[in-house]
Amino acid sequence: MGKRIVFTGGSGKAGRHVVPYLLDQGHKVLNVDRTVLDHPGVHTLLTDVTDAGEVFNALSCHFGYDGFEAGAVAGIPDAVVHFAAVPRILMNPDNRTFVENTTSTYNVIEAAAKLGVKKIVIASSETTYGVCFAEGDKDYKEFPLTEDYDVDPMDSYGLSKVVNEKTARAFAMRFGIDIYALRIGNVISPEDYANFPGYLADPPCRKRNAWSYIDARDLGQIVDLCVKTDGLGFQVFNAVNDTITATIPTREFLAKYAPNTPITGEIEGFAAPLSNRKIRQVLGFREKHDWRNYVKV
Repeated sequence: MGKRIVFTGGSGKAGRHVVPYLLDQGHKVLNVDRTVLDHPGVHTLLTDVTDAGEVFNALSCHFGYDGFEAGAVAGIPDAVVHFAAVPRILMNPDNRTFVENTTSTYNVIEAAAKLGVKKIVIASSETTYGVCFAEGDKDYKEFPLTEDYDVDPMDSYGLSKVVNEKTARAFAMRFGIDIYALRIGNVISPEDYANFPGYLADPPCRKRNAWSYIDARDLGQIVDLCVKTDGLGFQVFNAVNDTITATIPTREFLAKYAPNTPITGEIEGFAAPLSNRKIRQVLGFREKHDWRNYVKV
Protein backbone atom coordinates (compact mmCIF):
# COMPACT_ATOMS: atom_id res chain seq x y z
CA MET A 1 0.00 0.00 0.00
CA GLY A 2 1.32 3.42 -0.94
CA LYS A 3 1.69 6.13 1.69
CA ARG A 4 0.56 9.75 1.74
CA ILE A 5 3.79 11.71 2.06
CA VAL A 6 4.30 15.42 2.58
CA PHE A 7 7.70 16.23 1.09
CA THR A 8 9.30 19.60 1.80
CA GLY A 9 11.87 20.80 -0.71
CA GLY A 10 10.76 18.54 -3.52
CA SER A 11 11.71 21.15 -6.11
CA GLY A 12 15.39 21.10 -5.13
CA LYS A 13 18.26 19.18 -6.71
CA ALA A 14 17.71 16.03 -4.64
CA GLY A 15 13.95 16.35 -4.28
CA ARG A 16 13.18 16.49 -7.97
CA HIS A 17 14.65 12.99 -8.31
CA VAL A 18 13.44 11.56 -5.00
CA VAL A 19 9.80 12.58 -5.46
CA PRO A 20 9.40 10.75 -8.81
CA TYR A 21 10.97 7.65 -7.27
CA LEU A 22 8.43 7.74 -4.44
CA LEU A 23 5.60 8.10 -6.94
CA ASP A 24 6.89 5.08 -8.84
CA GLN A 25 6.67 3.09 -5.61
CA GLY A 26 2.96 3.86 -5.37
CA HIS A 27 3.10 6.73 -2.87
CA LYS A 28 1.10 9.94 -3.14
CA VAL A 29 3.20 13.06 -2.59
CA LEU A 30 2.42 16.67 -1.75
CA ASN A 31 5.39 18.92 -2.51
CA VAL A 32 5.86 21.77 -0.05
CA ASP A 33 8.29 24.31 -1.45
CA ARG A 34 8.80 27.93 -2.46
CA THR A 35 8.92 26.94 -6.14
CA VAL A 36 6.79 24.57 -8.19
CA LEU A 37 7.93 21.06 -9.10
CA ASP A 38 6.83 20.46 -12.67
CA HIS A 39 6.05 16.75 -12.49
CA PRO A 40 2.81 14.93 -13.36
CA GLY A 41 0.72 13.92 -10.39
CA VAL A 42 2.44 16.22 -7.89
CA HIS A 43 0.82 19.33 -6.49
CA THR A 44 3.14 21.97 -5.03
CA LEU A 45 1.90 23.99 -2.08
CA LEU A 46 3.91 27.21 -2.02
CA THR A 47 5.02 27.43 1.59
CA ASP A 48 7.53 29.24 3.77
CA VAL A 49 8.66 26.50 6.13
CA THR A 50 10.23 29.04 8.49
CA ASP A 51 6.66 30.12 9.30
CA ALA A 52 5.18 27.68 11.84
CA GLY A 53 1.60 28.51 10.90
CA GLU A 54 2.21 27.83 7.23
CA VAL A 55 3.88 24.52 8.08
CA PHE A 56 0.98 23.39 10.27
CA ASN A 57 -1.46 24.21 7.48
CA ALA A 58 0.68 22.49 4.85
CA LEU A 59 0.81 19.28 6.86
CA SER A 60 -2.97 19.25 7.26
CA CYS A 61 -3.83 20.13 3.66
CA HIS A 62 -5.38 18.20 0.77
CA PHE A 63 -2.77 16.84 -1.68
CA GLY A 64 -4.72 18.19 -4.66
CA TYR A 65 -8.16 19.18 -5.87
CA ASP A 66 -9.27 15.57 -5.89
CA GLY A 67 -9.09 15.61 -2.09
CA PHE A 68 -12.22 17.72 -1.96
CA GLU A 69 -14.26 14.96 -3.61
CA ALA A 70 -14.19 12.88 -0.42
CA GLY A 71 -16.34 15.41 1.38
CA ALA A 72 -14.14 15.46 4.46
CA VAL A 73 -11.22 17.50 5.72
CA ALA A 74 -7.76 16.21 4.88
CA GLY A 75 -6.33 13.54 7.13
CA ILE A 76 -2.81 13.63 8.52
CA PRO A 77 -0.11 12.25 6.20
CA ASP A 78 1.45 8.85 6.78
CA ALA A 79 4.94 10.35 6.64
CA VAL A 80 6.71 13.68 6.38
CA VAL A 81 10.02 14.00 4.53
CA HIS A 82 11.84 17.26 5.20
CA PHE A 83 14.45 18.25 2.62
CA ALA A 84 13.72 22.00 2.38
CA ALA A 85 16.72 24.06 3.44
CA VAL A 86 19.28 26.63 2.47
CA PRO A 87 21.43 24.00 0.70
CA ARG A 88 24.93 25.29 1.41
CA ILE A 89 27.03 28.16 2.71
CA LEU A 90 27.71 31.34 0.73
CA MET A 91 24.16 31.61 -0.58
CA ASN A 92 22.98 33.71 2.37
CA PRO A 93 24.74 35.31 5.34
CA ASP A 94 25.81 32.66 7.86
CA ASN A 95 23.30 33.64 10.52
CA ARG A 96 20.41 33.45 8.06
CA THR A 97 21.52 29.99 6.88
CA PHE A 98 21.59 28.75 10.47
CA VAL A 99 18.31 30.35 11.49
CA GLU A 100 16.36 29.21 8.41
CA ASN A 101 17.62 25.63 8.56
CA THR A 102 17.09 25.12 12.28
CA THR A 103 13.78 26.98 12.45
CA SER A 104 12.27 25.20 9.46
CA THR A 105 13.28 21.79 10.80
CA TYR A 106 11.88 22.56 14.23
CA ASN A 107 8.63 23.77 12.67
CA VAL A 108 8.21 20.70 10.47
CA ILE A 109 9.02 18.17 13.18
CA GLU A 110 6.88 19.90 15.81
CA ALA A 111 3.86 20.22 13.53
CA ALA A 112 4.15 16.62 12.33
CA ALA A 113 4.58 15.22 15.83
CA LYS A 114 1.71 17.20 17.33
CA LEU A 115 -0.58 16.32 14.42
CA GLY A 116 0.10 12.64 15.10
CA VAL A 117 2.47 11.73 12.25
CA LYS A 118 4.47 8.64 13.25
CA LYS A 119 7.22 8.74 10.59
CA ILE A 120 9.47 11.70 9.83
CA VAL A 121 12.59 11.67 7.65
CA ILE A 122 14.91 14.68 7.66
CA ALA A 123 17.87 15.63 5.52
CA SER A 124 21.04 15.95 7.54
CA SER A 125 24.41 16.17 5.80
CA GLU A 126 27.95 14.94 5.29
CA THR A 127 28.99 18.43 6.39
CA THR A 128 28.42 17.37 9.99
CA TYR A 129 31.73 15.48 9.73
CA GLY A 130 33.45 18.85 9.78
CA VAL A 131 35.64 18.88 6.69
CA CYS A 132 33.36 19.89 3.81
CA PHE A 133 33.11 23.58 4.74
CA ALA A 134 36.08 23.77 7.11
CA GLU A 135 38.47 26.69 7.20
CA GLY A 136 41.65 25.40 5.60
CA ASP A 137 42.75 21.83 5.00
CA LYS A 138 41.22 19.85 7.86
CA ASP A 139 41.81 16.11 8.25
CA TYR A 140 39.13 13.65 9.24
CA LYS A 141 39.76 12.02 12.63
CA GLU A 142 39.36 8.47 11.32
CA PHE A 143 38.06 6.30 8.50
CA PRO A 144 35.57 4.94 7.80
CA LEU A 145 33.21 7.75 8.72
CA THR A 146 30.33 6.09 10.55
CA GLU A 147 27.25 7.40 12.27
CA ASP A 148 29.12 7.20 15.62
CA TYR A 149 31.70 9.77 14.51
CA ASP A 150 32.19 12.80 16.79
CA VAL A 151 30.76 15.39 14.43
CA ASP A 152 32.46 18.78 14.65
CA PRO A 153 31.57 21.26 11.90
CA MET A 154 32.81 24.83 12.15
CA ASP A 155 30.42 26.34 9.57
CA SER A 156 26.86 27.60 9.91
CA TYR A 157 25.38 25.02 7.53
CA GLY A 158 26.97 21.94 9.10
CA LEU A 159 26.20 23.28 12.57
CA SER A 160 22.55 23.72 11.62
CA LYS A 161 22.40 20.06 10.61
CA VAL A 162 23.87 18.92 13.94
CA VAL A 163 21.24 20.99 15.76
CA ASN A 164 18.53 19.49 13.55
CA GLU A 165 19.62 15.97 14.49
CA LYS A 166 19.33 16.90 18.17
CA THR A 167 15.89 18.39 17.54
CA ALA A 168 14.82 15.17 15.83
CA ARG A 169 16.10 13.06 18.69
CA ALA A 170 14.26 15.16 21.26
CA PHE A 171 10.90 14.88 19.48
CA ALA A 172 11.36 11.16 18.78
CA MET A 173 11.86 10.52 22.50
CA ARG A 174 9.08 12.87 23.58
CA PHE A 175 6.42 11.51 21.24
CA GLY A 176 7.62 7.91 20.81
CA ILE A 177 7.78 8.21 17.03
CA ASP A 178 10.25 7.33 14.29
CA ILE A 179 12.49 10.14 13.05
CA TYR A 180 15.35 9.15 10.75
CA ALA A 181 18.07 11.69 9.90
CA LEU A 182 19.91 11.08 6.65
CA ARG A 183 23.49 12.36 6.50
CA ILE A 184 23.33 12.89 2.77
CA GLY A 185 26.55 12.85 0.80
CA ASN A 186 27.41 14.94 -2.25
CA VAL A 187 24.25 14.62 -4.37
CA ILE A 188 24.96 13.58 -7.95
CA SER A 189 22.28 13.98 -10.61
CA PRO A 190 22.66 12.07 -13.91
CA GLU A 191 24.11 15.11 -15.68
CA ASP A 192 26.78 15.49 -12.99
CA TYR A 193 28.64 12.36 -14.09
CA ALA A 194 30.19 14.50 -16.82
CA ASN A 195 32.31 16.03 -14.04
CA PHE A 196 33.75 12.74 -12.81
CA PRO A 197 36.76 12.57 -15.16
CA GLY A 198 37.91 15.83 -13.61
CA TYR A 199 37.39 14.43 -10.11
CA LEU A 200 39.43 11.33 -10.95
CA ALA A 201 42.24 13.44 -12.41
CA ASP A 202 42.43 15.63 -9.27
CA PRO A 203 41.84 13.41 -6.20
CA PRO A 204 42.43 16.14 -3.57
CA CYS A 205 39.43 18.09 -4.91
CA ARG A 206 37.10 15.45 -3.46
CA LYS A 207 38.53 15.38 0.06
CA ARG A 208 35.85 17.71 1.38
CA ASN A 209 33.24 15.13 0.28
CA ALA A 210 35.30 12.24 1.69
CA TRP A 211 35.59 10.93 -1.87
CA SER A 212 31.97 9.73 -1.57
CA TYR A 213 28.64 10.61 -3.20
CA ILE A 214 24.97 9.71 -3.44
CA ASP A 215 23.19 9.30 -6.75
CA ALA A 216 19.96 11.30 -6.47
CA ARG A 217 17.97 8.31 -7.72
CA ASP A 218 19.50 5.98 -5.13
CA LEU A 219 18.61 8.61 -2.54
CA GLY A 220 15.02 8.04 -3.62
CA GLN A 221 15.38 4.37 -2.73
CA ILE A 222 16.79 5.30 0.67
CA VAL A 223 13.89 7.60 1.46
CA ASP A 224 11.41 4.94 0.36
CA LEU A 225 13.09 2.39 2.65
CA CYS A 226 12.90 4.86 5.53
CA VAL A 227 9.20 5.41 4.95
CA LYS A 228 8.56 1.66 4.88
CA THR A 229 10.72 0.69 7.88
CA ASP A 230 8.97 1.25 11.20
CA GLY A 231 9.85 1.02 14.86
CA LEU A 232 13.46 2.26 14.95
CA GLY A 233 12.84 5.44 16.95
CA PHE A 234 15.50 8.06 16.32
CA GLN A 235 18.18 6.97 13.90
CA VAL A 236 21.00 8.58 11.93
CA PHE A 237 21.97 7.01 8.59
CA ASN A 238 24.76 7.91 6.21
CA ALA A 239 23.08 8.24 2.82
CA VAL A 240 25.81 7.51 0.28
CA ASN A 241 26.60 5.04 -2.46
CA ASP A 242 28.84 2.04 -1.91
CA THR A 243 32.16 3.00 -3.43
CA ILE A 244 34.91 5.60 -3.44
CA THR A 245 35.26 8.00 -6.39
CA ALA A 246 38.72 6.69 -7.26
CA THR A 247 40.26 4.07 -9.52
CA ILE A 248 42.46 2.36 -6.91
CA PRO A 249 41.34 0.43 -3.79
CA THR A 250 40.30 2.61 -0.87
CA ARG A 251 43.05 1.72 1.60
CA GLU A 252 45.73 2.34 -1.00
CA PHE A 253 44.05 5.59 -2.01
CA LEU A 254 43.72 6.88 1.56
CA ALA A 255 47.33 6.02 2.37
CA LYS A 256 48.35 8.34 -0.46
CA TYR A 257 45.80 11.16 -0.18
CA ALA A 258 44.83 11.12 3.53
CA PRO A 259 48.02 9.89 5.24
CA ASN A 260 47.28 11.66 8.54
CA THR A 261 43.94 9.94 9.11
CA PRO A 262 44.01 6.49 10.74
CA ILE A 263 41.82 3.67 9.47
CA THR A 264 40.09 2.35 12.56
CA GLY A 265 37.38 0.19 11.03
CA GLU A 266 36.67 -2.19 8.21
CA ILE A 267 37.27 -0.92 4.69
CA GLU A 268 37.37 -3.49 1.93
CA GLY A 269 38.09 -3.08 -1.76
CA PHE A 270 36.65 0.15 -3.13
CA ALA A 271 34.34 0.88 -0.17
CA ALA A 272 33.43 4.54 0.27
CA PRO A 273 35.29 6.29 3.13
CA LEU A 274 31.89 7.64 4.21
CA SER A 275 30.41 4.30 5.17
CA ASN A 276 26.89 3.23 4.22
CA ARG A 277 27.17 -0.10 6.04
CA LYS A 278 24.39 0.77 8.51
CA ILE A 279 21.86 1.70 5.86
CA ARG A 280 22.63 -1.47 3.95
CA GLN A 281 22.36 -3.71 7.00
CA VAL A 282 19.41 -2.03 8.76
CA LEU A 283 17.29 -0.83 5.82
CA GLY A 284 18.44 -3.19 3.08
CA PHE A 285 19.72 -0.49 0.72
CA ARG A 286 21.22 -1.82 -2.52
CA GLU A 287 22.63 0.79 -4.85
CA LYS A 288 21.56 0.78 -8.49
CA HIS A 289 23.67 3.67 -9.78
CA ASP A 290 27.39 3.04 -9.32
CA TRP A 291 29.30 5.91 -10.91
CA ARG A 292 31.31 3.40 -12.96
CA ASN A 293 28.16 2.67 -14.98
CA TYR A 294 28.27 6.22 -16.34
CA VAL A 295 31.98 7.15 -16.47
CA LYS A 296 34.68 5.62 -18.60
CA VAL A 297 37.67 4.70 -16.43
